[in-house]
Amino acid sequence: MLLAAVVSAYAQSSPHWVGSWAAAQQVPEPQNALSPDDLRNATLRQIVHLSVGGTTLRVRLSNAFGTAPLHLTAVHIARPLSPRSARIDAATDRALTFGGEPDVTIPQGADYLSDPVAFRADPLSDLAITLHIDEPPAQQTGHPGSRATSYLAHGDLVSAPDLPDAKQVNHWYFISGVEVPASPSGAAIVALGDSITDGHGATLNGNDRWPDDLARRLQAHPATRGIGVLNEGIGGNRILLDGLGPNALARFDRDVLAQPGVRYLIVLEGVNDLGTLTRSGEVPQPAHQTLVHRILSAYAQMIERAHEHGIQVIGATILPYVGSDYYHPGPASEADRQAINQWIRAPGHFDAVIDFDKVMRDPAHPDRLLPAYDSGDHLHPSAAGYRAMADAIPLALFTTKR
Repeated sequence: MLLAAVVSAYAQSSPHWVGSWAAAQQVPEPQNALSPDDLRNATLRQIVHLSVGGTTLRVRLSNAFGTAPLHLTAVHIARPLSPRSARIDAATDRALTFGGEPDVTIPQGADYLSDPVAFRADPLSDLAITLHIDEPPAQQTGHPGSRATSYLAHGDLVSAPDLPDAKQVNHWYFISGVEVPASPSGAAIVALGDSITDGHGATLNGNDRWPDDLARRLQAHPATRGIGVLNEGIGGNRILLDGLGPNALARFDRDVLAQPGVRYLIVLEGVNDLGTLTRSGEVPQPAHQTLVHRILSAYAQMIERAHEHGIQVIGATILPYVGSDYYHPGPASEADRQAINQWIRAPGHFDAVIDFDKVMRDPAHPDRLLPAYDSGDHLHPSAAGYRAMADAIPLALFTTKR
């Protein structure tokens, strides 16, 4: 009885945490990794854009792909003065602790949550996360497609109001999430995808990827202000095979199921699987049929695994990409895309559907992106295209109980 009372008291006092920001982790490609000298006695200041706000938060750090423990001597948060500058409001600087200690050693392959810290973070605001590393790790963990500038300087400068001589890199390292306490109705949407979700073609430091635009729409309506948006896109990601980052099924537990407060999942994956099949030349028709079958089976796996955790799964149709110089798809690849989109739209598979294909295609040439929404490579949308994608998402999907 005493144990039951303790458990009950803990459950009543423990906050309901919801993700406000997230980034999928991978091993940075050689051209996107920092050099060992860069990370020796280094301060790294990184700016992220929140969706929901709160008066308390905690930060999730990541050594998911490290090959040895990662020691961070200090981690601070503050309000940045601009997403395009290393300057912070020094009055808002707060030191994070980990089990009450100012430093943390993250085991190989693990993530690590900070202790909660009192900090007023407004919805749709920016947060500077500054960490100090004493010795460079043998293998880095990060998110290359940040579309945000990070600032690197030598020495322990975690509380410095500015890093005027910092090296600038447009990647994130060792940070994977920011969480806030929410009401019992608070929830998070995970956007699982590739470079179109990650924001290729969006504005550097502009926070105008389609998940960012969706977060702004949610905050504009009282019924959805408690819903966070977590961008778990990785550029070049595939459903079935590793490429840039682990394949979608391999990262599903970490990037979807483990996210705090997740209640909804939007899946926009598959164009890289389709494009890679014929990138070096056409293949026999049975190979096309096999790929389509395997992609649809993987979708079914995602749906089943998410449902086991009470997560509603929303399927998003694959955008057209004829004209892409990178993939140069032919009629057979377009037929594959149409077959997959037909399955996504069909009742009895996903809990709901967002028809991005219908919104983004050129009515005169439905196998191509509408020119007004094309970033120029005929594969990725522009900032205007991402806004159109977000505008096409019915907010009722996140207020109607199913």
